[in-house]
Amino acid sequence: MMTLKRATGYFNDVMLLISGTAASQIIIVLSYPFITRLFSPEDFGILAVFTSVVGILAVVLCLRYEAAIMLPSADEDAANLLAGSLGIATMISILSIPVVWWLGPTIAGWLNQPSLANYLWLVPPVLFFGGMGTGHPALNAWAIRKRRYAIISSTRVADAAVTAAGQLGAGLSGFATAGSLIGATLVGAAVSPLILGVQIWKKYGKLFRENVSPQKIIDNLKRYYKFPMYSTGSTLLNQISWQIPSFMLAIFFSADIVGFYALGFRILQLPMSLVGTAISQVFFQRSSEAHKQGKLAPVVDEAFHRLVLLGLFPMLTLTIVGKTLAVVAFGEAWAEAGVYTQILGIWAFFWFISTPMSSLFFVLEKQEFLLRINVLLLITRLLSLGLGGYLGSARLALILFAGTGVFVYGYLCISILMYSGTAWPRIGSIFLQALSYFLPFGIILFLLVILYPNNLIIVAATFVSFVAYGGILWFRQPDLVRGLIRRQ
Repeated sequence: MMTLKRATGYFNDVMLLISGTAASQIIIVLSYPFITRLFSPEDFGILAVFTSVVGILAVVLCLRYEAAIMLPSADEDAANLLAGSLGIATMISILSIPVVWWLGPTIAGWLNQPSLANYLWLVPPVLFFGGMGTGHPALNAWAIRKRRYAIISSTRVADAAVTAAGQLGAGLSGFATAGSLIGATLVGAAVSPLILGVQIWKKYGKLFRENVSPQKIIDNLKRYYKFPMYSTGSTLLNQISWQIPSFMLAIFFSADIVGFYALGFRILQLPMSLVGTAISQVFFQRSSEAHKQGKLAPVVDEAFHRLVLLGLFPMLTLTIVGKTLAVVAFGEAWAEAGVYTQILGIWAFFWFISTPMSSLFFVLEKQEFLLRINVLLLITRLLSLGLGGYLGSARLALILFAGTGVFVYGYLCISILMYSGTAWPRIGSIFLQALSYFLPFGIILFLLVILYPNNLIIVAATFVSFVAYGGILWFRQPDLVRGLIRRQ
């Protein structure tokens, strides 16, 4: 186990990221009950398909060299990797212009969404700013390397605020279209890398000016050739497999179904956005250091323990009350989105605990293992969604998708723990501990849904359950909660 001082430092870093992520998610959550009443499920579906197209292209933006920025011992080498990553990203953004121009209508036709062609011209500028994520991947990687977590947090808040304001403003002004959702999201996505880039240049501009050169960029790109060779293909397959649901639901069904899925997935994504991504970024930085010192196992153990404790309760709770929460928060028209949340809840838990730690394979330079995992994910998702689509049932498609996902992500999680040397009894005790905390609340919520399905009472009971669970963690897991709020 890590010492208290080291654990505190670890989670101070996590908390810095969580604070900004929490604020950004609060902005998004508060805006969604209004946005879902201004825009239709079809509008959200078109936004989801557009985001899926961008998400696939964004994977190859830096040819995954941004993941290597964390690894060099010398900042000079990392600076040249950053410069190389940004240069590659710029070239790929420019090259995407003729592709979108010529193939845009064809792509929209393949996806059974003709109106999508009206918005695909926005893909190149979105790519230039790093995609519809939380800042440019290369700039984020540098900020994480230098532990500039406060800057990352502030950019996330700016991104969410601009996006939410733009979407609400457009909807209230009578421009409630898919184009308004996409445009506002683009403006929000551009804010984050601009702020981050300016801050990095102010702090490290001298380092870049004195040490970055074309030859050094080429040397460092050659040194980390495994990242484009293995990680680009692996991550591209992973991203395609992530976007497959939006694509296949659009092809087999309609934009409305895609909209329901997009909102349901968004609900499940909140714990990952709030906690998982923060832990992932800090875990990558800390595990890289620990590997060099031969102390990797304690870092993995701590991360896994906290991910299970923070992920099991909300995911299983959403599995029970997802439909009720969706109806109360977003309106009766979005009840199906809540059903999708329930179907995907257990799958989301395994995804939540395994994904933040998967960067371990970058640290160990075993990218080929992730490539195999992502091939398996793509195949199983294509088969499950294809079968559900062929049988004409979106719910069945998602049930099969979730079932295969539990298997693959469970295997990934176990592999991570085995590579780090975590013992089986330790894994079992962590799961049993988290499950024992959940069961009393889960049984009560389940009985309420079955025997007394009053929406407001269920929502109130869910809120009380989360508060009570927070109290349990406070008293029974003091290192987890108090370590998050203690400052060095």
